[in-house]
Amino acid sequence: MSNRYLLEIGVEELPARFISGALNQLKGNFKNMLKNERIGYANVETYATPRRLVLIVDGLKEGQDTLEEIVKGPAKRIAYDSQGYPSKALEGFMRGQGVKEDQIFTKEYNGEEYIYARVIKEGKDTFTILSENVADIIKSIVFPKSMRWGGKNIRFARPIRWIVSLLNDRIVPFDLEGIKVGNTTKGHRFLGSKSIEINKVDEYFDKLEENYVIVDQNKRKEIIKYNSEKLAKEKGGNLLVDEDLLDEVTNIVEYPTPMIGRIKEEYLNLPDDVVITPMKEHLRFFPIVNDKGVLLPYFITVRNGNDQYIDVVIKGNEKVLGARLEDAKFFYYEDIKNPIEDYVEPLKNIVFQEKLGTLYDKTIRIRKLAKKIGDYLEVGEETQRNIDRAAYLSKADLVTKMVGEFTELQGRMGMEYAKHSGENEIVSTAIYEQYLPRFAGDDLPTTTAGSILSIADKLDTISGCFAIGIEPTGSQDPYGLRRQALGVINIVLDRRLNLSLGELIDFALYIYVEELGLVFDYAEVKNSILGFFNGRIKNMFSDMGIRYDIIDGVISTGIDNIYDLMIRANKLNEYFEKYGLTDVLSTFNRVTNLAEKSTSTEVKRDLLIEDAEIELYDGFNDIEEKVLNHLDKKEYDKALEQFIVLKEAIDNFFDKVMVMVDDEAIRENRLNLLGKISKTMLLICDLSKLVKQS
Repeated sequence: MSNRYLLEIGVEELPARFISGALNQLKGNFKNMLKNERIGYANVETYATPRRLVLIVDGLKEGQDTLEEIVKGPAKRIAYDSQGYPSKALEGFMRGQGVKEDQIFTKEYNGEEYIYARVIKEGKDTFTILSENVADIIKSIVFPKSMRWGGKNIRFARPIRWIVSLLNDRIVPFDLEGIKVGNTTKGHRFLGSKSIEINKVDEYFDKLEENYVIVDQNKRKEIIKYNSEKLAKEKGGNLLVDEDLLDEVTNIVEYPTPMIGRIKEEYLNLPDDVVITPMKEHLRFFPIVNDKGVLLPYFITVRNGNDQYIDVVIKGNEKVLGARLEDAKFFYYEDIKNPIEDYVEPLKNIVFQEKLGTLYDKTIRIRKLAKKIGDYLEVGEETQRNIDRAAYLSKADLVTKMVGEFTELQGRMGMEYAKHSGENEIVSTAIYEQYLPRFAGDDLPTTTAGSILSIADKLDTISGCFAIGIEPTGSQDPYGLRRQALGVINIVLDRRLNLSLGELIDFALYIYVEELGLVFDYAEVKNSILGFFNGRIKNMFSDMGIRYDIIDGVISTGIDNIYDLMIRANKLNEYFEKYGLTDVLSTFNRVTNLAEKSTSTEVKRDLLIEDAEIELYDGFNDIEEKVLNHLDKKEYDKALEQFIVLKEAIDNFFDKVMVMVDDEAIRENRLNLLGKISKTMLLICDLSKLVKQS
């Protein structure tokens, strides 16, 4: 018989951002439990509304399969006493496994006889397994913020008010600190019944929809999108779709009804971002645009309910949005009374970080660091002037009335106010692009000036925080340093910038000393920052599908050019995936191990006395220049290919030459030869970090 199981965790309204993670945990933990308990199933699906987390398992087997295990016990020599009776060790083993003496046998293992038992575990029925495990699965769900309530020990994002636990048509009871477990759920808070009896799993979705709850979030999302687009088309426009906003709205309603409202034409004279941000970020409204992307005087909002009295609801939403846009209009026209440059001086009154000075101090540091980066990249004079101007104005909008009210507009308003003040397009765009990327998958800067300004801003924050001992720990990262480091890496890779990360950190730390007189252990802080970046680089390269050992190998070269590391890692990854080269790794590992004892890379030709060492010396000289030429062109796979030519000569050297001889001069000369080879190898990759692939 095919069984269905329903679990519904009824809660007070969950924050929308918590729902996706909770469903992933619920599904993953439930599947793991079924696997561990040997319960077969066909499919597990999860659903959610603001007031419930739901899991449905289809195709559940009736129970566990009977399991037969062979369990190893004590050695035979200690299993019996001198009289041949079971020792305490054997008695304990049999007691622990629930077997009798006639159920054990002996078997040889690694040259010695051991006691074994054949243990048969009868399977439990699915009903019992669920009853024993579901409570722990609910407790295992972790949220960014949890709470205790009503004197209970369980921590959850919001109080749990009811639980439905149903196997086909039977209630599966379990104890969750006295919370009622049964077959009774609740409909929509205002439109549905407060007590709905679910007699069997198959009727769950229909009964809830009759009570104005659409449980399937994907269905709710399609309803919102389809009906919103339909309303927009009726006004000759298109829905400006934001997938994150769409997901959020989906997770804050149980019965969605999209409706269209109107915006006063006068507000459309404001910059688009000034209109769109209050709509999206504060009110969860969807803008409508024409085919050219121009804002139309309409918006879409989604009601959590039916269309009763919808005209009244629309007017209420128009009024709320109108008040927001009136504020925005006032702030905008107040702000543009002064050129953006006038807002730089007030930055002296805003603290960036207690030990790192004001936002004005940060502005000065960004200017200096951005200039250093521009000089390093040898950008043109005009670009350098644009970078400096953008850096000087970069934080000015943070003291404007608009950004004070709508913090999400930082950078965007800086760009708008810069344009209004007559700054050129590159400077204005760079002011906005300094904050990119703001999150995973966000846009990256499109201009050289914006890219350099963004790197300077992020690196200044990272370096300053590390210098005063603020480093990310576990889930704690109040200054978003991980995100900012990933931003730097992504910009460098996207723009293909050949920058030395170590030198950038030197610049940033020196400016802190120069400007603030900050005191810290320079070498320790620099190494910590480099290690922090290397951790992010490793994760990113791993996500690209590059082998972890190749990542370690290229990072161990000591090269800190992020773009170069990516090219190197990709090419070597492709090369080793294609050719394997397990035997090559063994050969060059021997070189690396002995090379550590070398004191120089100077090799004296007249001290080479064995044919095998002369052959290796000459072979290396033949390929050294070719290797270096390939490295200059970033042809790391070809450089490695040249280097591998030495394998036969190296193997012959180790077969026929004793390195650690008594004669000190000859010994050192041979070690230096290996050291010279190893040093050149490290220009490609540290092959000793690579592991054999089975």
